[in-house]
Amino acid sequence: MASETILKVGKKGEIFTSKELRAMAKIRKGGQVKAKVVDGKMIIETVPSIEDLLQNPVISIKVEEAEALSEEAQKEEEVYG
Repeated sequence: MASETILKVGKKGEIFTSKELRAMAKIRKGGQVKAKVVDGKMIIETVPSIEDLLQNPVISIKVEEAEALSEEAQKEEEVYG
């Protein structure tokens, strides 16, 4: 869902957003955002916290599978045992 709003810029260049925009972008108090400029446009993205990342694992494997992968990697590096 796209949203567009005019924001106020303070005397020192601060950009003020609304509570609604912050909620839509999942920007939380104490959190972090990253900003980049592409073709003269500023893009601000939320940086997920460790807690956010742990709640949404990229993969899910059983403990036995993780141990087998670890052993295999150790054998390849000749550090097993």
